[in-house]
Amino acid sequence: MTRAPKAVRPSALAAAGLLLAAAAATVQPHPAAAATTGTTATTVTTATTVTTSKRVLFDNSKGETAGNADWIISTSQPDPLTQNANPSTETSWTGAVSAWGVALQRTGNYSLKTLPAGSTITYGTGGALDLANFDEFVLPEPNIRLSAAEKTAVMTFVQHGGGLFLISDHTQSDRNNDGWDSPAIINDLLTSNGVDNTDPFGFSVDLLNITTDNPRAITDTTDPVLNGSFGKVTGSIIRNGTTFTLKPADNPSVKGLLYRTGYSGTTGAAFATSTFGSGRVAIWGDSSPIDDGTGQSGNTLYDGWNDPAGTDAALALNATAWLAQNSGTGTGGGTGGGTGCTAAQLITNPGFETGSTSGWTETNSNGTSTINSSSSEPAHSGSYDAWLDGYGAATTDTLAQTVTLPTGCAAYTLSFWLHIDSAASTTSAFDTLTVTANGTTLASYSNTNAAAGYQQRTFDLAAYAGQSVTLKFTGTEDYTKQTSFVLDDVNVNVS
Repeated sequence: MTRAPKAVRPSALAAAGLLLAAAAATVQPHPAAAATTGTTATTVTTATTVTTSKRVLFDNSKGETAGNADWIISTSQPDPLTQNANPSTETSWTGAVSAWGVALQRTGNYSLKTLPAGSTITYGTGGALDLANFDEFVLPEPNIRLSAAEKTAVMTFVQHGGGLFLISDHTQSDRNNDGWDSPAIINDLLTSNGVDNTDPFGFSVDLLNITTDNPRAITDTTDPVLNGSFGKVTGSIIRNGTTFTLKPADNPSVKGLLYRTGYSGTTGAAFATSTFGSGRVAIWGDSSPIDDGTGQSGNTLYDGWNDPAGTDAALALNATAWLAQNSGTGTGGGTGGGTGCTAAQLITNPGFETGSTSGWTETNSNGTSTINSSSSEPAHSGSYDAWLDGYGAATTDTLAQTVTLPTGCAAYTLSFWLHIDSAASTTSAFDTLTVTANGTTLASYSNTNAAAGYQQRTFDLAAYAGQSVTLKFTGTEDYTKQTSFVLDDVNVNVS
């Protein structure tokens, strides 16, 4: 069949030929040392230091200094050490959460950076401030809604082992008057992220403005956040903040650690933790507790960090440590740090059921998207697939996605379903589909592999454990008869 750009395609031609899948599926990736891409090189370099230095990225790209807010560890961004390389007190760095940053810096166990205003939150792009290079991401009272790509980046980061620290404030706390406040922004992240929109963390932000309360900690002598190395947590404060509704039926790992006076169970949680995929999440209902009362001139600030009604410093620091340690399957950058393994599927939008290339990077030499719902090339499952080439003209289509493989797993498997039909010869290869991992060829298929229906292909990715790996499908068609390479249900499973 010849694929018509941006039009309904005609019925598939019957294609004869020999299947060479068995030989292709036995191809193994080369060892990690052979990888040469920029993303992988960065990851390998940081792997040597991750056991002694946890990498924490504080956000300042989402209006964290709007109005009287000053939720930054330093005005020197991205590196606070530029302001003072040996901070001793909270005033060594300028920002209302400088006490938080300085306390971490002084342990010698943390490497801190800030994502500056005007930046974009990314995952797997290879940039210096990309989430894949960090163990934890702190989002302190965001006042600008995250874009669709940013929400996907954050969720993928957690899914692959990163720690996410969310801090909300009360409803109607829109500091930059753009129509979005932190409760709405966080709830939007949880319900429209392109990775899992079905209450992935097991909590939602209550749309409340609680003027004053002193939430107390639950009794649990083993919880690492309440009983961490920075001290025992007995309570916190709310000074115009909110709480959370917990939904353990959606995520049984969700846990309320501190509760508003008179509340318990699934309502009124002022601080909660959860897990998602291989990563961890913590959320706090007020920004007042992280405020140390110091910051940039002209801001009205409040010292909640040292408020005697709570143990806010211990709570912030213990939670930071817990999130950065990960759940035992590696870090957000995929560079080790654990010995266990949580079974997970790591590909975003594996069956293209978003109806888009969300989570994928796509290139098309003729400008037509590969995402398809036409009956001419039906999906293996669901409604959508990715249809590469099939034009009967010189065309190159690519799809790529970067995943971070945790350490400590027994199995690392790439699998996908592939259907090939062709009007070309069954004996000579004219059109090809190449599958690569960090540029290393895993398999190559051609018009000679044409067959009715889908066949599943499976590959071992164990050689890339502890690394970010870019998986890429490249379909190349010559100028004569068409060959269609149709992909669906692309999965990377670790267990």
